[in-house]
Amino acid sequence: MTNLMIVDDEKMIRQGLKVMIEREYPALYSITMAGNGAEALEQYRQQRQDVIITDIRMPIMDGITLLERLSAEAGPGEAPAVIILSGHDDFEYAKSAIRYRVKDYLLKPIRREELFEILERIAREEADRESSSHKQKQEAEGYRRELRAARLRGLLMQQEAEASAAQQEELAGFAVPFTIGVLTYYHSDGARMKAGEVQGLLEQLIGPLEQKFTEILTDGDGKLVLVGSGESFLELARKAEAKELKRLLLGISSESRSAEQFRTGYLEACRALQYTFLSPQASFVDYSAIQAGRLSFPTPEEELRKLLNMLGTGREKEIKALLGVIFQTEHLLNLDLTYLENVGRSINERVLDEVFRVHGEASVEVLKLYRLVGNLHNFRHFHDYYRALEHLLLSVNDYIIGIKSAHTEHADMEEALAYIEANYTRPLNMAMVSNYVSLNYSYFSEAFKAYTGESFVLYLKKVRIRHAKELLADNRVKLAGVSEAVGFENSKQFARVFRELEGISPGEFRAKLLMGRYPGQAEDKES
Repeated sequence: MTNLMIVDDEKMIRQGLKVMIEREYPALYSITMAGNGAEALEQYRQQRQDVIITDIRMPIMDGITLLERLSAEAGPGEAPAVIILSGHDDFEYAKSAIRYRVKDYLLKPIRREELFEILERIAREEADRESSSHKQKQEAEGYRRELRAARLRGLLMQQEAEASAAQQEELAGFAVPFTIGVLTYYHSDGARMKAGEVQGLLEQLIGPLEQKFTEILTDGDGKLVLVGSGESFLELARKAEAKELKRLLLGISSESRSAEQFRTGYLEACRALQYTFLSPQASFVDYSAIQAGRLSFPTPEEELRKLLNMLGTGREKEIKALLGVIFQTEHLLNLDLTYLENVGRSINERVLDEVFRVHGEASVEVLKLYRLVGNLHNFRHFHDYYRALEHLLLSVNDYIIGIKSAHTEHADMEEALAYIEANYTRPLNMAMVSNYVSLNYSYFSEAFKAYTGESFVLYLKKVRIRHAKELLADNRVKLAGVSEAVGFENSKQFARVFRELEGISPGEFRAKLLMGRYPGQAEDKES
C-alpha cells in the first residue's frame, strides 16, 4: 500500500482530495493529512511517506520550507514524490521547488483527471525505479492489478457505450474468446456476502481463482465478477452443486469473441443472475438459456382495475386468486422476467399509489412495506416478493375497511370525545383513547380528524385551555394549580399552549378578566 500525505491549511480541500483518491483507488493508498508544513514534517518523521501533495501558502510553515526540510532529512532515494498545489499567483514561486523531487503542479481548482493522471504516472515511475527489488515488483504489480480492476469496474458501471483511452488499453489485453460470470451469495437471513468472502468461498472449492480466471474484480454493486472460459464456470457450477451451495448464485454470459463486448457480456451475466429469482432451485443460470421460449403476456389492465376495486371490500380469497392471475403464477418458471417486472411496476403505480393518493398520509403506517415491495429485486426469490405483496394488499384491504367503518361509526367518536372530556386532567394520549373505543391507532387518527376537523393533539389542547379559562376566573387558584388541574405536565408547557391558542399569557388573561375588559368574559363564564 502506498503512503500518501495531503498537506493544506483548508480542511475542505484536504477532505475533498482524500475522498476523491479513495473512491478512484480503493485500498491502494494509506492517506494521512496535515494542516501546515510543521504538522506534516512531524508526521513524516513518525511515518515515511511515498507521495506528498502539498499547498504552497500555509501558516506556521509553508510548502517550500517543508520541502527543504524533507530534502535535508531524507536519505538517498528516500525523498517522497511531491505534487504541489498552487493558485495562479503562486505558480512561478512554486517552480522554485523543482529540485525537491517535485513531480508536477496542480492549479486550483483541482481537476480529477489531472490528479489521477499524475498519481498514475508517479506510480509507474516508482514501480520502474524500484524494479530491482522483488518485493517492490510485487507491490507494483498489485497496484497495476488494482488500477486495471478500477478501470474495468468503471467500464462496467458507465452508461456511455464507448470506452475511454485508458479503458481501451486494458481491453487490449483481453484474451478472446471469454465468458463473464457474476456471482453473489446470500446468507440464511437474506444478507448478502461481501465479494471478498465469496472469492474465499470459491477458492475453497476450486483453488486460487487466478489460475482459473483471467480477470477478478468487483462491480459497483459489490458483486464478484469473473472473466474466463465457459469450461471454468461449468467446473465451478458442478463443484458448488456437489457441495449443495444453494445460496451461491451465478449468472453466466454468452461467449464473447471481441474485447469490446466486455460490458455487454457483463450485462448479460447480470440479467442471467436475476433469473435465479424465479425459483429457489435455480442457482446457476446461463444467459443463452433465457433467450428463447420465455412466456410473456400483455399488461393485465382489466385485472389491475378489479384488484384496486376489491380493496376495502373484505374479499380476501378473491384478492389472492386475482393476484395469482395477474402474475401468471402457473407459468412462473417459464415466464419472461420482464413481464414480472412490468406487472410489479403496474401494481405500484395503478393500485398502491392510488390507495395512497385517496387515503393520504395516514395510510403510510399500513404502506410502510411499500418501499421494500416496490422493487421485486429487493427479494431473493419470487415467492418471497409475492408473499410480501400479498400481505401488503390484505393489510391495505383491512385498512380501508377500518377507515370506512370509522367514518360511519359516529358513536365511536362521540364516545371518544366524552372520554377526553372526562379524563383531560390525566396524562392523556391518542393511543389511550383509541384503545378505549377499540379502534386501530391509524384508523382512529384519520377518523378523529374527519369527525372533529382537528388533530387529536390540537383538540385536547383546546379542551384543557377551555377548562383552564374557567379556573382562571377564580383568583384564589394559583396559575401552577390551574396548570396541574387541567392536565399539563408543568407551568411552562401550560403557558406556551395558552399563548399559542389565546394570544396572551394565562396571567394576562386573568388580569383582563378581573378588570372586566376581556372580550370573551361573558362567553367563558357561560361555558
